[in-house]
Amino acid sequence: MSMIDDGREQWAASVNEVTIGATSEDGGTRGSAVTIGGAKALPFIPSEGQAPRKPVVAMEVFDCEPPADWPAPLLEALGDVVKSPAEWAKACVEQFGAEMICLTLVGTHPDSENRSADEAAATVKAVLEAVDVPLVIWGCDNDEKDNEVLPKCSQAAAGEKCLFGTVKEDNYKTLVASCLADGHAIVGLSPIDINIAKQVNILVSEMGFPLDRIVMYQTTGALGYGIEYTYSIQERGRVAALSGDKMMALPVICMVGQEAWRAKESKATNEEQPGWGDEKTRGVFWEITTATALLQAGSDILVMRHPEAVKALRDHIDTLTA
Repeated sequence: MSMIDDGREQWAASVNEVTIGATSEDGGTRGSAVTIGGAKALPFIPSEGQAPRKPVVAMEVFDCEPPADWPAPLLEALGDVVKSPAEWAKACVEQFGAEMICLTLVGTHPDSENRSADEAAATVKAVLEAVDVPLVIWGCDNDEKDNEVLPKCSQAAAGEKCLFGTVKEDNYKTLVASCLADGHAIVGLSPIDINIAKQVNILVSEMGFPLDRIVMYQTTGALGYGIEYTYSIQERGRVAALSGDKMMALPVICMVGQEAWRAKESKATNEEQPGWGDEKTRGVFWEITTATALLQAGSDILVMRHPEAVKALRDHIDTLTA
């Protein structure tokens, strides 16, 4: 990094661009592809460098109905479509404005419905048929089950250039091999720790996986739950990328809705916390505020849950990039 005479910072490098989704021209069935990354400066400072790609707003869809502890305002906003992953995805795209779908395979977890790899692959195919936007396909966070399920899902979506998650420092070889063979991108998961995030990227790339198909996920906190620490680490990662560290020069995904809606401030009912404000809007604001903070830290894909939060975030991005 160097300083220009008028005080502006000038960066030495840029963030890699990663393309997710394959159109018919690329052998897939997506109506359009999404390219993220490419930033040559810290977020939303156009005088210091170009950010050729807008951040992308995705919505999360489960492979089964949401658990009973989901807040009522969130379930009401989504409606009956949550009974079918394909219909849920379709509503997210056609009604709520999602640019991508993140299909989370929670139903495969042994402590949930313990669905099989074949069932998961069938759900992936159903969602691919229901919508033509690019897909993120996220495991259940049980290493043994994910190593069984995700390769099947990778095969089911071969040629579609999906983004698969996640690989981590002690569990990466199975999914990396599958995504390498089937042409997908991959999410590297780490705690909020730059050294571990970098190590995951090194391990994945040493298997011959190209850096322009890797996206980072440094687990995030929600508003009120470590958001400032998350922000500072994510920003440090982006500074390292712009300063020339090739193993940190990767786009970032954040699971915003997942984090925001687990906070007690977003879930508590009016009866439980009468002084906290209306429960119908409180959780939405919690999700929006979490997202806007992570947007300023350099997030490239933000995975949301509430339709109103999606609309507000997209409007905010349009304002910042106008």
